[in-house]
Amino acid sequence: MSSMGWSFQAYLMNLILILILIPVIIIPLVLGCYNSIISFGDSLTDTGNLYNSYPNKSLNFFHPPYGETYFHHPTGRCSDGRLVIDFIAEFLGLPLVPPYLESQNSNQSVQNFEAGVNFAVAGATALDAAFLEEMGDSTPYTNSLSIQLEWFKQMLPSLCNTSSDCNKLLSTSLILMGEIGGNDYNNPLLAGESIEKVQAYVPLVIETIASTINELIELGVATLLVPGNLPIGCVPAYLTEYESSDKDQYDPSTGCLNWLNKFSGYHNDQLQIALSRIRRLHPQVTIIYADYYNAMLQLYQSPDQFGTCLSTYFTIYDKKKEKKSNTNYNED
Repeated sequence: MSSMGWSFQAYLMNLILILILIPVIIIPLVLGCYNSIISFGDSLTDTGNLYNSYPNKSLNFFHPPYGETYFHHPTGRCSDGRLVIDFIAEFLGLPLVPPYLESQNSNQSVQNFEAGVNFAVAGATALDAAFLEEMGDSTPYTNSLSIQLEWFKQMLPSLCNTSSDCNKLLSTSLILMGEIGGNDYNNPLLAGESIEKVQAYVPLVIETIASTINELIELGVATLLVPGNLPIGCVPAYLTEYESSDKDQYDPSTGCLNWLNKFSGYHNDQLQIALSRIRRLHPQVTIIYADYYNAMLQLYQSPDQFGTCLSTYFTIYDKKKEKKSNTNYNED
């Protein structure tokens, strides 16, 4: 994810982690058993890779008010403060995970990555850009999951000199696999492509994620946290793009578009099936599915329970929808 709409979505994800995900995902595990975090993904996880590599500095999240509430300056995060990965690191007593590409623009040694490294890039897709472009989908400034994995493999020898050292490093690292795959769907759907075309991408996206996980396991990874997709039918950009006068298209409890949330659910179901297969193949590996979908849905179902800021946002958005609906009616 990379647009302004996704930036607000990343902010909401921070709330999810504090209120929901930490107790569900982290507490059941033994604290102190991880020495580092290694991360892949898109803007929900990018701590500055696009910021450190993209020559066009006009992107909105490169400038205030992004970063103002915690870092007090923009860091390339699609949030006004921290991301989910930042809260996980803090909860585990680890340093905030630095972006891999930061070392390309400084004298930073790869040794500084021993406590964690982040390969996620805002706008990243699971599928390679060449394939998506062949299908007619634009990927203007992103890196695919395969590129992120290649960065990781190229850097690994610098972090550990022997296979024993690498096994120790990877077996004591928490691997955060995304979220990844959302942009494979966002780009074509928001460009007006049919849901039938985009749904055909799902098996390819899932296979890419699964093959990356299997490759990481072969390298020695022992614990992976794999998030699912968000309820995209609740995202303001989608609600605007696919606004409908047909009330039956919306969930009355949330105002979200049913057909888009059904699509997200399909992706998540297929991802969990793939993760179950990998668990059977590698029973010694811990694979945790992070249910971003249902965690996020709680915010849309009960915004009043999650603070004044969130409640106000949904109130304003609802009033804008109502005003636009009334305007359209009067014009007709």
